[in-house]
Amino acid sequence: MTTNSFSLQIRDDQIGVITMDIAGESMNILKAAFADEISSLLSEINANTQLKGLVFISGKADSFIAGADISMLDACHTAAEAEAIGRMGQQMFDQLEQLKIPLVAAIHGPCLGGGLELAMACHARVATSDSKTVMGLPEVQLGLLPGSGGTQRLPRLVGLQKALDMILTGKQLRASQAKKAGLVDEVVPQSILLDAAVQRALKGKIVREQPALNLVGKVLERTPFGRNVLFNQARKQTLKKTQGNYPAPIKILDVIKTGVDSGMQAGLAAEAKAFGELCMTKESAALRSLFFATTQMKKETGAGDTKPQKVTKAAVLGGGLMGGGIANVTATKAGVPVRIKDISEEGISNALKYSYSLLQKKFKRRFISKAEMQKQLLRITGTTDYSGFHDADIVVEAVFEDLALKQKMVSDIEQHCHDSTIFASNTSSLPINQIAAKATRPENVIGLHYFSPVDKMPLVEVIAHDTTSEQTIATTVAFARKQGKTPIVVKDGAGFYVNRILALYMNEAANILLEGEPVEKIDKALVKFGFPVGPITLLDEVGIDVGAKISPILAHELGERFVAPAAFDKLLADGRKGKKTEKGFYLYGKNAAKGKKQVDESVYGVLSLTPAPKLNTDEISSRCIVQMLNEAVRTLEEGIIASPRDGDIGAIFGIGFPPFLGGPFRYIDQLGADNLVAQLRNLESRFGPRFSPAALLVTMAEQKQRFYN
Repeated sequence: MTTNSFSLQIRDDQIGVITMDIAGESMNILKAAFADEISSLLSEINANTQLKGLVFISGKADSFIAGADISMLDACHTAAEAEAIGRMGQQMFDQLEQLKIPLVAAIHGPCLGGGLELAMACHARVATSDSKTVMGLPEVQLGLLPGSGGTQRLPRLVGLQKALDMILTGKQLRASQAKKAGLVDEVVPQSILLDAAVQRALKGKIVREQPALNLVGKVLERTPFGRNVLFNQARKQTLKKTQGNYPAPIKILDVIKTGVDSGMQAGLAAEAKAFGELCMTKESAALRSLFFATTQMKKETGAGDTKPQKVTKAAVLGGGLMGGGIANVTATKAGVPVRIKDISEEGISNALKYSYSLLQKKFKRRFISKAEMQKQLLRITGTTDYSGFHDADIVVEAVFEDLALKQKMVSDIEQHCHDSTIFASNTSSLPINQIAAKATRPENVIGLHYFSPVDKMPLVEVIAHDTTSEQTIATTVAFARKQGKTPIVVKDGAGFYVNRILALYMNEAANILLEGEPVEKIDKALVKFGFPVGPITLLDEVGIDVGAKISPILAHELGERFVAPAAFDKLLADGRKGKKTEKGFYLYGKNAAKGKKQVDESVYGVLSLTPAPKLNTDEISSRCIVQMLNEAVRTLEEGIIASPRDGDIGAIFGIGFPPFLGGPFRYIDQLGADNLVAQLRNLESRFGPRFSPAALLVTMAEQKQRFYN
């Protein structure tokens, strides 16, 4: 039998092979419409008394099932409608689990969300050893929980502790990890996947044993006292991590506990109800909007219909932390050979060591083989001159923030590379048009602003100046995407988008500090608001000297509101550059207490301050945040960013703006433009014109407009 998306073929050995292959899609995703197709398929299977077993496999080359169709949820208007979708999924997978003959999932490629829930409803799972094969329940990242039995079946397969870790974080397991955890029964090469699954189905129905646990595990998971301890600790850790800003993790804990305490049917009822409730939360709506935005952006070139040129070789100027990081993601993620130039052998050595240390960690954790590690390292070479640069398709510059030096780099690349070589500057603040001012081929010059650490931060800003060609933009966007980054195309201008909105946020935190609020109180206020770290911690991480260098550039180009508080000079005069020199706002190295972050109290003396707390947490966070929101609107008004969507993605991926708020523009919609203008006017009356609202924001407040419909 064949339906729109499923086909059933009966082999000579009386094993039925169900193949899922959605026409016109690169990956399989589960849809509500499939319920009738599966039901019809199961009716045929149940009527066939000759069948000895079944194998469920994907017809796609490199994926099993990537999850469920998230757009179904956006069509729901009530919790009851969303709950019904969850119940439908539960019933569909219950039917699979209740089959009288063995059903084996043959998994190759991503098996995520609803895909893993389907696989867990099967009686056994065989997975390929391919690196593309990963398993996980990432629903928490959308502000949801697994709604088709995942919260109940996973703990029964892998144990409570492992299940909590996976569901609360959305963590994905490779096939070998999944086998060790008890999630899959067998790991085989892709070439024999179907044969191995068929052989397992022929063995007859599998009786599932309890997960193997050590003594401590048995006490924690199989006694009422132990389970209470486990859930209480999980709740404490979850609240500490989320600051109570995300409702999904707490619901997940409650639902799993219900299933453990009261049985699977009670757990499934609780799961469906919680799924419906979470679908209606503003947090889930914001997180789903991010998912749709990033999915849409993957299809864009940043330059209309212009097709990118293929990058077969890249080069990096500068072997420092940024240069080493850029070389690393080029070689390991993009798979492109990269040549590093530095003025010293030591710089090249440091850049190579950087990649070696990252790859060594992956090797030790068995993410990659020794051969793969060596293969990736061999893609990185170094030089102190321009030898080996002649055939580079793109050169990324990562030298000091010095305009004359960067202009010289452009000239050097134009001499030593071919006519179409792209020169991409990793400047964090200098306008690209100034860097390209003396270029012979300015159409090849573009900004490519990475964030530190490069191997972890997902965003890059692609900055086009007035004469950057469409071809250069499209090729640079595609190159950044191959490096595993999310690129946003922004217009040229000092600070571009991310550093511009970040600067005013940081400046306001410094103003509040100079008014007498303690360092740790400011940081805690913004962490509670939803940022991963507070602004003072961030300044220590980035480098106080970096902030001091960027600030005058922004003030010169953008005006008085960017003038930094008079703190940088005093801090630098005292040798405080932050974490990198183990001297900043916090204690580092030998002076720091183990496991506890402590403020270096001597910093108050350097700034001639005596801490005198006056503001509450909300007042501190509000003053910093409204500066960021206001400047974000100005960048949209000036065309620095093309859309609110790009601004939201840039802030979340670039500086950790709280994802559950959806980004600055979605958050303004939530607050109401009129309320934000009122807050800014109030602060303007107290602190002066740095809080003057953007003209576009005032217009939107008057006309009751929103950034999103």
